[in-house]
Amino acid sequence: MIILQVIFWLCVLMVFHSYVLFPFLLKWLSAHQRKNQSIKNNNTPAVTVIMAAFNEEAVIGQKLESILQSKYPKHLTEILIGSDCSTDNTENIVLQYAQQHPNVYLYPFTERQGKANIINQLVGKAKGDILILSDANVMFASDTISQLIIPFTDNSVGLVDTRMVNTNIKEEGISFQEKSYISREVSIKNREGILWGTMMGPFGGCYAIRRELYRQVPSNLLVDDFYICMAVLEQGYKAVNNLKAIVYEDVSNDLGIEFRRKIRIATGDFQNLMIFSGMLFSTRPGLSFSFWSHKVLRWLGPLFLIGALSTSIALSTQSNFYLLLLGIYSISFLIPIIDMLLKKANIHNKILRFITHFYTMNLALLAGLFIAIKGVKNNVWKPTERFQ
Repeated sequence: MIILQVIFWLCVLMVFHSYVLFPFLLKWLSAHQRKNQSIKNNNTPAVTVIMAAFNEEAVIGQKLESILQSKYPKHLTEILIGSDCSTDNTENIVLQYAQQHPNVYLYPFTERQGKANIINQLVGKAKGDILILSDANVMFASDTISQLIIPFTDNSVGLVDTRMVNTNIKEEGISFQEKSYISREVSIKNREGILWGTMMGPFGGCYAIRRELYRQVPSNLLVDDFYICMAVLEQGYKAVNNLKAIVYEDVSNDLGIEFRRKIRIATGDFQNLMIFSGMLFSTRPGLSFSFWSHKVLRWLGPLFLIGALSTSIALSTQSNFYLLLLGIYSISFLIPIIDMLLKKANIHNKILRFITHFYTMNLALLAGLFIAIKGVKNNVWKPTERFQ
């Protein structure tokens, strides 16, 4: 019984540490740290904005406009767009902009390659000292590029992330819960960067990296942004977040679409874990602690949830206390079903939806683990539906 109790509480502790204790420790430790450098950026390096696009006609024009309206010097900004065999009007739209703006370049690919493979090839064509990797549906503010550049005045900084601001929040779906999750992640990553320069992966929608630090992404890898960030850390440089570098994205509201997206991300997470497992025991301050606490324990969360459930079932036969815990735990598993039924009646409870979001995310992690173990042959993807 003692062994089962140890396993139960260890599983609970691992989940609690990743979701509650670690964020609290970061907040406490960074309370007296200077959160954002206020230094003036006197340097204006050449930058290259790189995008891989597949059937992005709904948003590509707006995206290009947001970059071209930037306050950053136009003669120091180039935009490279790789069309991954788009079958809609994406390439024609980009060509129209390229004819009017000499710093816009289209590279059409005639075979599907996947985002990472497109980016790998475009990096080789880039002239900028700083690469800004971005998605077609992520819109820039007028000073996004300028703010992304500022932290690079510190020569130890190799990668800088933006602050993602989500739009199109709706009550009937999961957009509010997804926005809350992303906002919390932004805060955690920002504090990791403040304390140790060990931000655990940028939001892939928009981030910047020194060109010489870019490492070619494996052709079958599904989450390229985390790989690129970890490669920067592995080379001894810092990865940080600048909260003033704001970008805008239409957050997902459909649970089914978001679930499939999270399975893909989870699969890529476990691929990255296998590649960078050696960094779990790094002696660099904060690196292994952040990697374990923020990522690995969370990725293993579904196994901890299963472990807690299994041991509580066994313990419930011997203790009323664990019988009570099992009852509470079991009821929590029913909440997504209750939430779904209430949703059909047009009743939306934010607390219940948060629990649904949590279990859905962990189910996606479990599915991703099995897919990663089975093996992934390529990273060709179908982007989430875009809205104009």
